[in-house]
Formats: sequence, structure tokens, C-alpha cells
Amino acid sequence: MKKKVVVLGGGTGMSNLLSGLKQYPIDITAIVTVCDDGNSTGVLREEFNIPAVGDIRRVLVSLSETEPLVMDLFNYRFKTTSDLDGHTVGNLLLTASTEITGNLSDGIEALSKVLNLKGKVVPLTEDNVTLMALMEDGTIVEGEHNITLKKSKIKKVYYKNEAVATKEALKAIEDADLIILSMGSLFTSIIPNLLIDEIVDTIDKSKAKIMYICNMMTQPGETDKFTVTDHVKKLNEYLKNRKIDVVIANNGIIDEEMASFYETREQKDPVIYDSSNFDKYNIEVIGDDLIYITENNLLRHDNIKVGFYIFNYLMRIR
Repeated sequence: MKKKVVVLGGGTGMSNLLSGLKQYPIDITAIVTVCDDGNSTGVLREEFNIPAVGDIRRVLVSLSETEPLVMDLFNYRFKTTSDLDGHTVGNLLLTASTEITGNLSDGIEALSKVLNLKGKVVPLTEDNVTLMALMEDGTIVEGEHNITLKKSKIKKVYYKNEAVATKEALKAIEDADLIILSMGSLFTSIIPNLLIDEIVDTIDKSKAKIMYICNMMTQPGETDKFTVTDHVKKLNEYLKNRKIDVVIANNGIIDEEMASFYETREQKDPVIYDSSNFDKYNIEVIGDDLIYITENNLLRHDNIKVGFYIFNYLMRIR
């Protein structure tokens, strides 16, 4: 029987992780945050009063094993002077499927059959949630998009209104052999999954190990000057008695030219691999050179290598 892995996250970090992880013989469930409110997703949320579909679209494509043309179609973004401008086909299909089936979970399941997924995708909640942030200077910012634009130091994030987790998400965590917190924007993609008490309580009761795939670069305003253990410490603040057991982190050296490019263009710096602090947090750290440069000269995790380390860890703990 395949080991069951649950991945919590959102954004490009999660979709990148899943693209590599699906290459290994494991049972994957992706629990996706739904608080994005920018661009096409934001417009559809406001017009149809539905949870965010953008991150779900990315995850569906990353787990799909259908023809490349179908994936390209799903990601196609209209460029026009009409109301379609900026919308992706996948976002529109998810919205239509949600309207037809009556809820986002069933809408995702319907499209999953078309996309021939290597795994299952479930939304964190069916509620149309709004992410809030309390900044270190005391100001409160509403909405994920505005929080990202603010680029001020964040003290904590929370939902404007209480949210209810989907039954599918809770069941997946209950049955998991390994719970993974994906790489991605810490405060706007990963921690939002830990803002629902039911989710954290279910993780707390689980016997599964908790793994974190650490970011390679910091995020302006969110994680400036963060080390690997700074990420762990912040995530542990949102967990209860159970804390992170194991971390996969990059210890490779990012090329000076690439580091300078990210610092200048995006105000991002490499996350420091502070191995001297690992014992202090009682974590096992799997470190390796995980650097992968895309055709567009973008810095990403080597998702095949990360997937291998996850699979190897699963085999080791069984």
C-alpha cells in the first residue's frame, strides 16, 4: 500500500513541489489555501462569492498527467480589452464547475477527472476567507494582495472571520503518514493553512511526522534576514503541542550574480542555513544543494531531488 502524504500550502512553491513529488509512488493529497485576492482570482471571488481558485488551478496543473496542450489551455491568460482581460481559462472553468456542482470541493473533483490527476486536491475551506495582517508598527492590512504589496514587517496573520475546514482536508490529515508544509510565502501561502483550529487540532492528534520544505530565498516584509530555524520557529508558533520534526533545506551556494539579481529586483536574499541552531529546535535537517535554475533564469527548488528526499524519508520511518 502506498504511503499517504498530505501537502499544505499554496502558490508557485506548492505547485513546484508537487510536480516533482508526483514522480514517486506515493498517495498525495494537496490541501490548498484559498485566500488569494489578486488579479483574476480576486475579480472572480468578488463577483461569484467563492473561495480563491488561482492557487488551486496551479496545483491541478502540477499534478495533472494529461496532454501538455490541456495544461497550456488551463493556464492560458486572456489579453484583451474586454472583461476577459487577465482571466485564465482554468480560473473560469473552476468557477463554472463550482457554480454547477454547488461547491468548490465538488467542482475540483469534476475537473480532476478531466485532468487525470496523480493525487487529490482539496480546498482548505469552502468559506470566502479574507486574510488579515497585524504589522509590527501596529497597522492592520486587509487582503492577501495588499499584505504582499505592503512589504512591512508582519507580526501575525489571521482571518477576518472564522473559517471552517473542509471535511476532506481533515480526513486527509487524519489518514496521513507524513504531513508536509510546503515551501512558499510563509505568511500568505503556508501559515494561512494553520489559521483554522480544526486543522491544527487534527495535526496535533496525528501520529504522522511533520515536515517543512524550507524556502531558499527570503520574502520582503515577511521573512527578511530569516534563517532556516527562523522559519521553523515561526511555523511552530501556529502549531500546538506537535511541532515540526524534519526540514528539507538548501545548503548549496547561490551564484553571486543570481543572488544580486534577486536582491536588486525583488529585495530577496538567500535563507541562511544555520546548522548550529538545529539541535536547539530538536529538528532533523536534510540538507543538500537543491538549486535549480529555470529556462527563464529563475531560482527554484530541484523538485525531483526534493521529491526523492521526501520518498526516502517515508521509507525510513515506516
